[in-house]
Amino acid sequence: MPAEASTSRPAAPPLTERQEARRRRILHASARLAGRGGFDAVQMREVAESSQVALGTLYRYFPSKVHLLVATMQDQLEHMHGTLRKRPPAGATAAERVAETLMRAFRALQREPHLADAMVRALTFADRSVSPEVDQVSRQTTAIILDAMGLADPTPEQLSVVRVIEHTWHSALITWLSGRASIAQVRVDIETVCRLIDLTDPATARS
Repeated sequence: MPAEASTSRPAAPPLTERQEARRRRILHASARLAGRGGFDAVQMREVAESSQVALGTLYRYFPSKVHLLVATMQDQLEHMHGTLRKRPPAGATAAERVAETLMRAFRALQREPHLADAMVRALTFADRSVSPEVDQVSRQTTAIILDAMGLADPTPEQLSVVRVIEHTWHSALITWLSGRASIAQVRVDIETVCRLIDLTDPATARS
C-alpha cells in the first residue's frame, strides 16, 4: 500500500503477545482513571504507574492523552460488540434492532458517566494526528450497527444511512453529557434517525 507520510502514520507492525498484554493494561488503567474522575483524571504519568510501564513506553503506544482515550473508546465499543453478539437485539425490523442496540450501548455508557465524558471529549478534541484511532472507533460503531441490521454487504446508500445514525448517536451522547437532553429525548432521537433504515430496505419499500 502506498505510504502517505504527510498525512498519516506508517502502519505499525503486529504486536507481540507481551506487547498486546501491555497495551491492554494501559487501556484498562486509562478506563479506570477516567471512570473515577473523567478527562482531567487521566494523567499519562499516573496511567504509566498504574499499568506498570515506563512513561516513555506509554508514549510509544499512545503519543498523547487524546490518542489514549480515543483508543479506550474503541476498546470499550469492542467489548460492547462482544456482549451484543452474545445477546443480539430482538426487534422485528432492522430499524428497531439498531435503535435497541444503540440504546443498550448508551445505557452502558450511562453507567460510567465520567468515562463516557472523557472518551467523548477526546473524540471532540482529536486532530488529524489521531485520525487512525478515530477511524477505528468509526469502524467499530459501523460494525455494531451493521450487525444489528443483519447486513454483511451493505450498499453505498445503506452505508450513508449508517453514517447519519453514527453522527446522531454521537451528538446525542454530547447533549446528554452536557445536561441538555434527557434519556427520553435521546431515545426519541435515536428511534427517529433509525427510521431512515426503512428507506433503504427493499422489503419495506415494496410494502
